[in-house]
Formats: sequence, structure tokens, C-alpha cells
Amino acid sequence: MAAPDVAVRATTVPRTSATRSGDGQNNLQNVLMIAYDGSPNADRAIRYAGQFLRAETAFVVTAWQPGGMSPTRLSTLSGGMQPFIDTRLEAGVDHALESEAETINCKGVDLAKSVGLSARGSLVEVESTVWGALVAAADALDVDLLVTGTRGASGLRALLHSSVAERVLKHCHRPVFIVPAQCEKQPPVTL
Repeated sequence: MAAPDVAVRATTVPRTSATRSGDGQNNLQNVLMIAYDGSPNADRAIRYAGQFLRAETAFVVTAWQPGGMSPTRLSTLSGGMQPFIDTRLEAGVDHALESEAETINCKGVDLAKSVGLSARGSLVEVESTVWGALVAAADALDVDLLVTGTRGASGLRALLHSSVAERVLKHCHRPVFIVPAQCEKQPPVTL
């Protein structure tokens, strides 16, 4: 597996051929961003992007969260309990989490290349929410379209846990291509 172009903070990619002629012809280099977490739903999103979308570049972006930002750690800090934490241990945990994200990202880049996309990998560090990190990465990479899958939660579970894809759709100022979890199954037709 090739190592991804890792960016802890997403950086702007210069578009050398990014021009709009004004005469109705679009000479813009098309750039996709595919949110990838290693799940079967993320794999499905990459396969659909490869099948239906054409772009000069496809960034496969994996969001990762440092151990210090884990819900358990944050809840102890907000409750006033601030136990002594050996920062060397915390740095080791962060390195392991980032390394795991790199491995996941490489898998996504390899899959994207196998379906015909000119793919590059990138990591984005979650500072607050996963959806916020993905929207920020889309802006920093100046993508034309953000592709994401869904978990397919429904019922009470969907009410209790807001969807990352739903939040990306609501907050992203760019077109979003969402591949639902159950899209490969034919819905029953009732007449």
C-alpha cells in the first residue's frame, strides 16, 4: 500500500488549470472529495463515485480524532475532574490513532484507484465534530463535490444519533453526493 499524502490540517491544492472562460465552457479541473472511514458503506460510496463520476483528482479523506479529544476524556474534564495524565502516554495513543487512520486511508485510496479514480489520500484531524472536519477539509481542498456514504440507521437509533452525512449535507456549501446504505437493494414496489 502506498502511503497517503497526510495532512493533519487539510491544505489548499493549487488548481493550475482552474479557469472559467465565461463563454459557457467549463475548463475547470474537477476535484472530488470522498469521506472514508473504512466501513462497507464508505467502500460503497467509493464504488459509486468511480462508476458515476469523472474527475481529474479524487481526495480520499479520513477524519481521525486524537485520544485527548475522546468523549470519555472530555467528560472528565468538563466535570471538573482533571486527573494527572502522562502526556507521553497520550502522545503515544494519538500516534497510534493517527497511524490507524493512515492505514484506513490507504485502503480507501487503493479502492478508489481500483475503480478508476485518480486518487490521493489525506487525513484531517477532528477538533470538534467529524462532520465539521469533513466540511472544513472540503473547503481547504477546494473540492467541487463531496461524496459520502451513510450508516443506514433508522427508527429510534436514527433519532438518537444524528448522521454525519446529514450534517455534512446541511452545513457544506458545496454539492454533496450521498450514497445510502441500502441503495443496492431494490425497494419493494407497491401499486
